[in-house]
Amino acid sequence: MNNKNSPRWLLLPYAVWACVAFLLLGLTVLLSILPVPWQSLRRRMVRGAARMVLRACWMPLQTRHLENLPPTPCVVVANHASYLDGVVLFAALPPVFGFVIKREMSRVPLASLLLRRIGSHFVDRGRGQKGARDTRKLLKRANAGGALAFFPEGTFQREPGLAAFRSGAFVIAARAKLPVVPVAIRGTRSALPAGSFMPRPGRIVVELAPMLPPPASTAEADVNATRLAARQAILARIDEPDLAPGS
Repeated sequence: MNNKNSPRWLLLPYAVWACVAFLLLGLTVLLSILPVPWQSLRRRMVRGAARMVLRACWMPLQTRHLENLPPTPCVVVANHASYLDGVVLFAALPPVFGFVIKREMSRVPLASLLLRRIGSHFVDRGRGQKGARDTRKLLKRANAGGALAFFPEGTFQREPGLAAFRSGAFVIAARAKLPVVPVAIRGTRSALPAGSFMPRPGRIVVELAPMLPPPASTAEADVNATRLAARQAILARIDEPDLAPGS
């Protein structure tokens, strides 16, 4: 089934099926991982469930150039186009990453519980005391050898394209001396458009660009150089316009 040529009369029953599949599998995996004491096993279980639900919803996932991930901890940065991106990226990457998520998600009861159980980190996107505190926690995690995954746009919008990147992920990479791997996600914008709760079938591709070395220092110029290089690598792979040229 392809979302471009599927008959319209099939889209509603498909959307109902996809929503039920996501909900039932999500509840099942949440109940399954609650008593599991090992985070590594919880992550593997959730990754398997994510891959399973994408297949069940006719959203075949293709991961390209996974060999660009280093064998040691790193910072992954990806574009953000849909609520599906987190599920897709978790399904595509090895189960060693702690995902960095906007704090608003911590107020969604079942989702926040699931995310906490797999070691996600909720952060305040502001620049005040809460934001500084969250940055210190992430840095502590990175210095302890934790791999982190960010969506540096912070959020997504209806308009196709790549927005400006926030600097947080790259500051963490500079301070912890971790390489950065840009990741391009394609297909999620059409599979679940912004502002819609009607999923559609279609192929999803996750492509890893070549690894970038850590920023040379924590100086603003060095952090920005890596930020711009990562953003350009993603922009070249998503076939969407640049919404913040020269950002």
